[in-house]
Amino acid sequence: MKNRILVTLPLAAMLAFPAMAQTSSSQDQSNSPAATQSTQSTDTATGKQPLQPPSREGFWGRVNPFARKNYVKRQTDPIRDRVNELDDLTAANGKAIKDTDARAQAGIKLASDKANEADQHAIDAGNKATMAQQSAQQASTRIQTVETVVGNIDQYKASNQTEIRFRPGQTALSKNAKEALDEMATAVKGQRGYIIEVQGFSSGKGQTAIGNSQKMAESVVRYLVLNHEIPVYRIYLVGMGNAPVPNADEKTKRVSGGRVEISLLKNDLEQLSSNTAPATMDQQQQPK
Repeated sequence: MKNRILVTLPLAAMLAFPAMAQTSSSQDQSNSPAATQSTQSTDTATGKQPLQPPSREGFWGRVNPFARKNYVKRQTDPIRDRVNELDDLTAANGKAIKDTDARAQAGIKLASDKANEADQHAIDAGNKATMAQQSAQQASTRIQTVETVVGNIDQYKASNQTEIRFRPGQTALSKNAKEALDEMATAVKGQRGYIIEVQGFSSGKGQTAIGNSQKMAESVVRYLVLNHEIPVYRIYLVGMGNAPVPNADEKTKRVSGGRVEISLLKNDLEQLSSNTAPATMDQQQQPK
């Protein structure tokens, strides 16, 4: 009798335990829709529903320590798929970020290039404005110089004076007289705005003295025109005879024979020529 009881108790316990496990499994299944409904309302990065807890298949699905390969595969496949989706989503996001960064860098470079181009245009405009201002100043300076020269066109100033002595009755030029005339003519070669004043003085009286002084002055003019090609219109000749020389000293007044005074007179035309020549060269050097 006791042996039967001992065998019956373990058998009853074994039959009751699966029933209890089936009851708890049904309770879990009854609670799972609520959990599913609560998770379905949650948004995910991939736009899919989050993974659900694995279903328990009876007693052995809960306590079996030796799970089968197909069971493990069914449990891990969703996880692997979601991981792959996350990898794809991360790669797509990375590509989108790179594209956005590339477009941003291109926009920044384009804006920088436009700014540099605008700066260069501004520098060029500033240089042109400076050149225009300098040209205006040079033109104003030249105009003022021309006005000054035109105002003083008939104002001649003594630049150089030479005196040639003649013996009584002599009208020919000596060697020393020719050297003095050569020196004066060389100084005015190629210049403008000058005249040469030749005045002859002779001892004696009346028309005789005037004629002698005229002949001596003419010999000087003839030498300058023939030997140095000085235009005749630049030479003014006058025979003064024995007329007194203003502000002359006693030694000059007592000189016997005759003498000729040659005075080189200049106005500001030569100054105008020297001022306009550099401006003309600058205009030729400027690029067209």
